[in-house]
Amino acid sequence: MIILAKSIAVNSIDEAINASNEIGFPLIIRSAYALGGLGSGFAKNVYELKKLSSVALSYSYQILIEESLKGWKEIEYEVVRDSYDNCITVCNMENIDPIGIHTGDSIVVAPSQTLNNLEYNKLRSISIKIARYFNIIGECNVQFALSNNSEKYNVIEINARLSRSSALASKATGYPLAFIAAKLALGYGLHELKNTVTKLTSAFFEPALDYIVCKIPRWDLKKFEGVSTKIGSSMKSVGELMSIGGSFEEAFQKGLRMLDLGLDGFINPLKKIKKIKSVIKILKDPKYSRIEVIEDAFENGLSVDNITKLTKINPWFISKLENLFKTKKKIKFFYKKNHIPYELLFKSKKQGFSDNQISGLISSSINEIPKISNDIRKYRKKKKIIPFTRQIDTLASEYPSKTNYLYLTYNGSKHDVSYFEKKKSIIILGSGVYRIGSSVEFDWCCVSGLSFIKKKGYRSVIINYNPETVSTDFDVCDRLYFEELSLERILDIIELENPYGTVISLGGQIPNNLSLNLYKKKVNILGTSPINIDEVEDRFKFSKSLDKLNIFQPKWKELTNIYDVSNFINLVGFPIIIRPSYVLSGAAMKIVFDKKNLDFFLKKAITISPKYPIVITKFIESAKEIELDAVANNGKIIYSAISEHIEYAGVHSGDATLVYPPQNLSLKTIKKIKIISKKIAKRFKISGPFNIQFLYKKNKIKVIECNLRASRSLPFISKVSNFNIVELAMKVLLKKKICYKKIPNFLTIDYVGVKASQFSFYRLEGADPIVGVDMVSTGEVGCLGSNMNEAIIKSMLSVGYNIPKKNIFFYINSLKERRLMLNYIKLLIINNYKIYCNKKTWKFFLEKKIDCEKIDEINIIEKIKSKKIDLIINIPYKNKKKKNDYLIRRAAIDFNVPLLTNKCLAKVFIKSFCEIKSLNMMEISSWR
Repeated sequence: MIILAKSIAVNSIDEAINASNEIGFPLIIRSAYALGGLGSGFAKNVYELKKLSSVALSYSYQILIEESLKGWKEIEYEVVRDSYDNCITVCNMENIDPIGIHTGDSIVVAPSQTLNNLEYNKLRSISIKIARYFNIIGECNVQFALSNNSEKYNVIEINARLSRSSALASKATGYPLAFIAAKLALGYGLHELKNTVTKLTSAFFEPALDYIVCKIPRWDLKKFEGVSTKIGSSMKSVGELMSIGGSFEEAFQKGLRMLDLGLDGFINPLKKIKKIKSVIKILKDPKYSRIEVIEDAFENGLSVDNITKLTKINPWFISKLENLFKTKKKIKFFYKKNHIPYELLFKSKKQGFSDNQISGLISSSINEIPKISNDIRKYRKKKKIIPFTRQIDTLASEYPSKTNYLYLTYNGSKHDVSYFEKKKSIIILGSGVYRIGSSVEFDWCCVSGLSFIKKKGYRSVIINYNPETVSTDFDVCDRLYFEELSLERILDIIELENPYGTVISLGGQIPNNLSLNLYKKKVNILGTSPINIDEVEDRFKFSKSLDKLNIFQPKWKELTNIYDVSNFINLVGFPIIIRPSYVLSGAAMKIVFDKKNLDFFLKKAITISPKYPIVITKFIESAKEIELDAVANNGKIIYSAISEHIEYAGVHSGDATLVYPPQNLSLKTIKKIKIISKKIAKRFKISGPFNIQFLYKKNKIKVIECNLRASRSLPFISKVSNFNIVELAMKVLLKKKICYKKIPNFLTIDYVGVKASQFSFYRLEGADPIVGVDMVSTGEVGCLGSNMNEAIIKSMLSVGYNIPKKNIFFYINSLKERRLMLNYIKLLIINNYKIYCNKKTWKFFLEKKIDCEKIDEINIIEKIKSKKIDLIINIPYKNKKKKNDYLIRRAAIDFNVPLLTNKCLAKVFIKSFCEIKSLNMMEISSWR
């Protein structure tokens, strides 16, 4: 008999209460047919059960009431079965975090590390029985809860499909689960299929791993106002990475660096240690940063047992982290690189310590670290302490194998591949972990680049570490290095490959930020010179160049004290954009509209000093934002495409709704933009892809940003144009012949493309669902239409909006915005929509003889909860936050009612669904 967690499916709150009486508290509530633990949570009593159930039922008609197994181990098995009843487990994985934290938000290792043989084989056998019982043909995922103190287990979930874990399992083992599952669904047997890695052995085998894989989630919660930073049963992470090492310590430290959050690994020499009280609170009640706090716990004298009791993390993992802490203490005894004993230095590298980490432990100041790190590199190479290239061959090196799936480790003794062909490789630096601002768009660019390199007869090589991406499929390139995008590791690989050149312009900001350091190390960067990249990335240098070219830009200044801030604001006036230095991903950037707001922001958010200056820019209200994506060759533009934002400036370009080709720009404006772009391309001798962002207001065009790399919008522009811009850029980088006749003109496109942003506010408890200058969207869609209305409707439906049936609620704070929305309200009434408003909005519309109904804040929230409102339009006034506004916005998100907070987007959406009476009116036509 297979033991299942007690679970009852219900369809109402009353049924949920009855189920709780049968199962008993504590409970977990989960939405059926939902991904990522959407709407789930733990309830200790009836009050919490009612609250969670009402939210969960807004996302699904059915919810599951289940017994809580919080604190147990979570184990997963990926099972493959064919129509001949051949059945194997491809991978087993263990969550470092215990049950209670969603597996998508948990750190996961493969293979499992703390199961004994009896436990491993027992759960394996049960997984196979389940696959056979349900007649799975293809692949399934089985999740177990396993007691920490006995052999008790519960099956907690079965996914009769490929799951999020399946992608990780595929990359962890080198066994392509989706490919094999598709073949099995077509009727093939496992014994008839080949191992796609070795090309020699059968697919009817269970992969053997002679390495450890570690999956770590990436969160961007700091970008959201009011959000809870606690992690639990509902997934909040926006991406994940996979690191590979010869030991747990090595894989784990590599993984933490891969997060690109400024961590040196588990050991962070320069961080400020938290006090014991704060440490205990975070360990007990987990936040997303909990794993980093364990180093602080050791510094505060907590033992492995203490930490295990607080976190419920298995002591095996905590003891491995203690090993790293002990090595840290040993290294700190020494003050010079050549004083560190050979054995200790070698051990630290085997444990995943980077050169930077070691230099941070022995240096007396932050300024010394780069030099000492460089010295350590030279010293260890002299002592033959170097990493070796290992293959992921699925066979643990038990059989001869030739595979291009590689990683580097200090836990090896020789290279698994030969390095003898010089100048035959071209290396592309990938985009790393998905995070807000860098996602699949850069992966598309990298894959397109790899495809072109292979076509031209070079060995295509990529360095990347994201298990979710196509670029880390081992069959898209000649060599895949599943590795860090750090200076140290890139140099290791370049020294081995000795490539013709390295491409840094396709993988987003991580490679771009490395350009100058790679250049200093004599790495051959293909395309625009890193010197020119630095001149554009450095705000001061770029601004000075624009002034010399007589190109307009918003006034700005880098300031180091409050007095200078006041003087600059007196000169330019409010509103302004204020941005601290040394922040990640544009975090803490704000639009400030008055002195009160400024004082609050300066006191709460930042420190100003010569060491930590702030940049203040004059913010231009109601300005149209325009983008140019282009390719240049030696400073001459050979292709360009211009797109426009629907939202005014003040909404980050990654959150804005993009229209291409532009529908509201005159030919005169387009011509001016092209002239400015030509000047910039020539000045910085651009070779390759680049993007420029402009502001347009009252016939004046100003440049606000330039990126000498592929942009987020480039794949969208490529797909709408039916023209691969990356391929053209690669021709420039490799100095290949270009056929100019085949380069299209965007002005000849006779349909419209709209790129709309996907937001995940519904997963972020407490977050205020408004957009601004700091990007918060987690995805995007691209849709085509024969006209603007069609493209808008399709894109809005694709990101989760619905065409409202009857009732629309307006809450508009500004008199100016109410006037601007007046004609659109009239359009809604003509189309028989019922309009509800808050008191002030209702009073204004009444004066304008608009038929609408007044409703107070309490009643509107009740209507939202009971799904009696189809669309909410709440336009905040500048950045003044009001509690009632927030409560209404948050209720809309929590109870799954469509919400719009931007007047420009609200206007085009209203126009679109009022003019397109039915979706049946839209033709299905050929894109080409």
